[in-house]
Amino acid sequence: MYETGRLVALAPWLTGHDARIRFLLDTQHPDGTWGGPGEYALVPTLSAVDALGGHPAARRGLEALRKLLSRPLKLPDTVAVELIVPALAERLGLRTPLDPRPLHALRQRPLPDKLWHTLEIFGPRPEVTTVNGIVAASPAATAVWLQGPRKGESLDYLETVQSRHGGPVPAGVPVPLFERSWIVVALRSAGLDVPDPMPEEIKAAFTEEGAPGGPGLPADADDTATALHALALCDSPRPTEVLSRYREARHFACFPNERTPSTSTNAHALQALGEDRQLEEWLRDMQQPEGFWRDKWHASPYYATACVTNALRGNEKAVDWVLGTQRSDGSWGRWTGTYEETAYAIRILSHSTRDVSEAMTRGARFLHEWGDQPHPPLWHDKDLYTPTRIVQAEGMAALHLACAVCR
Repeated sequence: MYETGRLVALAPWLTGHDARIRFLLDTQHPDGTWGGPGEYALVPTLSAVDALGGHPAARRGLEALRKLLSRPLKLPDTVAVELIVPALAERLGLRTPLDPRPLHALRQRPLPDKLWHTLEIFGPRPEVTTVNGIVAASPAATAVWLQGPRKGESLDYLETVQSRHGGPVPAGVPVPLFERSWIVVALRSAGLDVPDPMPEEIKAAFTEEGAPGGPGLPADADDTATALHALALCDSPRPTEVLSRYREARHFACFPNERTPSTSTNAHALQALGEDRQLEEWLRDMQQPEGFWRDKWHASPYYATACVTNALRGNEKAVDWVLGTQRSDGSWGRWTGTYEETAYAIRILSHSTRDVSEAMTRGARFLHEWGDQPHPPLWHDKDLYTPTRIVQAEGMAALHLACAVCR
């Protein structure tokens, strides 16, 4: 929702403009918002309202924004939310509880490369460069950098991305290293095979600083650690010293000057390293009293809890939480039962030393019955999104694990 709204507002010259407007109009909720539940609606609704201007849908959205902003907000930890919200609110003449001074300060100096992914809120900058015409795997950032329909790789990229979805665009594309690494780990750690070229393609993405998720994105600890773990699972290990540049005392930071740490990133780092007592202690300290973990890269605690229990090779308090939150239809989920979250729950249970076969069987039945339904967006970028191939791989792995335990 967010990225498509930015293209409508900032790149009306791009092919598919009318289809993007239709997409925004068709996806508005009855309460006037766009996007996910609760506070997850704020960023996409700001973007859509700004994009649709004087349309009646925008007026309904503006009223919804005023209601959202009139109550205490606990914003989700999506990418650059502390900058995006004041930037769009400023365009719409709205006040928010967020301090706009960091945004204004960044506009006065060279932009750190980790923020190139959000170039659309800053405008064209001379220090920003492209890789194969792409700015930080972002259609909106690339469109702002291009400043019009100039022929070349950047326009080709934008035309291709919008054509794949009939006008709307995702927030991050392409992200081949991210997809390959997560898929390899999901499948191989469950005892399933992956195609032979996958390890070599992952190796080829490494730089001296580690592994970036996609072209033009900076290397980060999460992609680097998961790629290292994927290679080890494929019997093609690579030295792990590159991770040391992300070390901060007891844990690892995704990027320099990180606003909030990531439990899943540190779980992936522990898997890549194999052993790290300080890191294990830090992860255990992050566990919530109820038994789950939260994370900055995902809306669901089932994802973070699966990542950490994979790294710790089990955690019975987490198992208790999973057993206590299974729904009547056999599923698990933060807002409603989903294929993805059910797959993570089965993975968590698979580490248990107890007999949890009944819960796993019910969950597996739910996965089988999901069919070809779309997967709700749960992952954090600038907005919620779904990496469909990764979700499908997690489901395949969960079914395999359930069969192994329940047969």
